[in-house]
Formats: sequence, C-alpha cells, structure tokens
Amino acid sequence: MASTDVVRTRTGVYHDSVSLMRVSRAASALPGVEVAVVAMATELNLGIAAELGFDLPRADTADLLIALRGEADALEAASAELDGLLAALSAPSAGGGGGAERPPRTVRAAARERAATLALVSVPGPHAFAEALDAVEAGLSVMIFSDNVPVEQEVLLKRRAAERGVLVMGPDCGTAVVGGAGLGFANVLRPGPVGLVAASGTGAQQVTCLLDLAGVGVSHVLGVGGRDLSADVGGLSTLRALEALDADPATELIVLISKPPAPGVARAVEEAVAKLGTPVVTALLGPGQDDLTSVTEAALRALGVPVPTWPSWPAPGTADATSAPPGTGGAGAGGNLLGIYSGGTLCVEARLIAGHGEFTDFGDDAYTVGRAHPMIDPTLRLEALAEVPPGDVVLLDVVLGHGADPDPSARLAPAIAEAVARGVTAVVALVGSEGDPQGLAAQAGALNAAGAAVFTSNAGAAGYAARAAAGIAANAR
Repeated sequence: MASTDVVRTRTGVYHDSVSLMRVSRAASALPGVEVAVVAMATELNLGIAAELGFDLPRADTADLLIALRGEADALEAASAELDGLLAALSAPSAGGGGGAERPPRTVRAAARERAATLALVSVPGPHAFAEALDAVEAGLSVMIFSDNVPVEQEVLLKRRAAERGVLVMGPDCGTAVVGGAGLGFANVLRPGPVGLVAASGTGAQQVTCLLDLAGVGVSHVLGVGGRDLSADVGGLSTLRALEALDADPATELIVLISKPPAPGVARAVEEAVAKLGTPVVTALLGPGQDDLTSVTEAALRALGVPVPTWPSWPAPGTADATSAPPGTGGAGAGGNLLGIYSGGTLCVEARLIAGHGEFTDFGDDAYTVGRAHPMIDPTLRLEALAEVPPGDVVLLDVVLGHGADPDPSARLAPAIAEAVARGVTAVVALVGSEGDPQGLAAQAGALNAAGAAVFTSNAGAAGYAARAAAGIAANAR
C-alpha cells in the first residue's frame, strides 16, 4: 500500500524538545506509521523534516510542526492518538489551581507567584542565556540543562550569580539533586551524608549509584557544568557549591568530581578546600588518577562503611565477571576495542582504563543537535553497534534513572544479541540504583541474557573489556 503524508502546524503551542522527542518516538511506533516528526518549527527541525521528504507549509519558530507518513487508513487513528499525547503534555498538574489559571510568561513572574528558589532551564542553547539570567536576577539559583551555550555567556551568568549570592549549575548540567529532588537525568537515591560537586553528570551518577548500592545516601548533588574548572570559567560555580555544602549540616563528606582542571583553577580549588570544615574526597579524572569506583570506595572508607563487592553478571559461558572471557578467534578477528558511550565522563574514564581502542561519546554536543540525548534515544548507538565487526569487543554504558529511556534494554538487548551472534564480545557498564524506575536487576538480566557481561562499575567494565580485547587479539594471531 502506498504511503501518504499528513503535515500540519499549530500556532501558539510550545513544548520542550525532550517531551516532543518522546511524543515523536511514541507516534513512530503506532501501527501503520513509518515516520513521525513532532517538533517546534525551528530552522533546524524544518530542515530535518524537509530532508525526510515532507512538503512543508510556512511556519514560525513559535509553531508546532506535526508531520506523519504512513498508510493512509492508519494515519487518521494515528493523528487522534497523537492529539491525545500532546493534550497530556498540556494538561495542568494536580493541584495547579485549575485549568482557568493563566501560567506565568517569564521566569521572574513565576518566581514571584510560586515563591520558588530554583529554576530549571531546558531550552535550545541560543535561548538559554536570557532565561537563566532572568532567573538569576530574580534571586533564584538555576540549573541549565541546555547545551551549546557560548562560554562567554556562561561566565557572565556565573559572575552575576556570585553577586546575587545564588548558584548556576551548568550549562550542560545533566544531573542534580537538591534537597532530595532529582533534576535532569536523576537516579532514585536514598538520603544520606554525602554531598557532591560535579563537573560531570554521568560521573556523579556513577558515584552516587555505587554509594547507594553500598547503602549510603546523598544530601545534594550540585552539577556545575563540564567547563566550570576551565581557565575561561575559573571554577566560579565549583567554589560556590563547595561553600554551600560546607554550610549544610546534613553533609558530612563532600566528593568533588571533575576532569583535570586548569592549573590556576586547581590551585584556587585546593585553597578553598583547605579552608572547609567538611572533609573532601577529590576525583580528578586523568592519567595516574583514581577512577570513579576507587573514589567511591575512598568515600566509603572515610565514612567507616565497608566496601562491598560491586554487583556484576558474567557473560554466558564464563565462570565469573572478573576475568576476561575466552577469545573468539576466527578469521579476521583483530581484538579491537570499541567504546560506544552516552556519558562523556564515563567514556573518558573507560578510555583511560583501557589504554587502547576507539571510543565515541554520543552524548557530546556534536551528536545532540536536533536530536534527543542518547540516554533517551539510542538510535545512533544502535547504528554503531550494528557495524562492529566479528571478533571485536564493544563496550557500552547504560544509564538508568528519571529522564532516561524508560526501558533501555528493550532496544539494546536485541541489538547486543545480534552482535554476539556474529562473534562480537559485548560488555555493558550499567549505572543505576535499585530504586530506579527501569529496575536495575531487570535491566541487568535482559542485557546479560542477550550475551553481555554486565557491571555496575564502569571501571570494572572497562578493565574487563580491555582484557577481553587482549585475549581475542592473542587468539587471532
């Protein structure tokens, strides 16, 4: 049956990009639908729709674009289902004062009406500065989930925040926990005595999830953005966050996570740490530095908590998950190690531990323009996984928690099984807590049943994958 297109726009309707990408994905899975694009009619999104062959009407960036392709007799039902999904996004929350209440149009107006202390900004990078500055001027701390924000704007925001006595988390801050409330990609964590300052979202998630598995909770997780400890930014938010946690009576230990800072910034942070009354465990990823699992273990020892054996699930046919599996050998086996990551810090850590191989961070800004983060949409990683040749080792991270894919193994496990069937060795670093909505044990079981060795420690997964690649290479010679 020939396909047909349905294209329409809605004026005066706005939804954030993450919500619309989820709606697009749900619409694409409806019976008879081949392609679905549901997005704000920005130049980028119009270009994506045009490349897919849709004949587009004139539209403004404030319009909502809906473009469906599929079987003609199925699109009417699909359109009705899509309308329901969009209506659900617009529905007022429980206790929100009723549908007749006009929502505030600016961050500052919302702060006045809602007595807020923190704003979350998640808009396209070019528009994030204005919204974040509005929040800071209203006396709010702000978490900037948006990426692709110019560093000059970041510096201006953080300097103004210091003058106003508030904290800017981000830009590109993917994870935070403030007073027990998770923001962005947030795991379900028990409350406890450890506070984190993190220039890394997935690095913070790894440490807090391992702490949770050891029975230790967190007070706050304050993300500062990956550039905060650069020479350009000067650690403005890191210094402010350290002060805030030091003043928090619920925080007994601070963990500071970052890639290696600029030398001058490192000295300023060291001087600040020396003045704190709260002990600090520092994790600066780089050659010769401790990995995130080792730092977590150091934090546990500082608290007097026994270090557990981190859960892992050996690949089928192997005795345990600590030694490398037997090499597959075979014609053309080369023992290459390929890292296909969604978390930037996890990718850096794995590359440092492995010491060899080809690693790609699909969560990098270059891969997220116009598409959802790979923690939400695994499409690019699935394409990369499908191209891994027989005899090689593939290492992936799977990050659980609120905001992430509600069932990552549903799409990853079949792809892993196909790769293993053609002779690929698959290793997964599974970052999550036992309370996460996806179910840590269920996800581990599905990925392991597909043929992967699964580790809750990214460092453990990287070491295993490196040994596996070395074993395969030896067998191939």
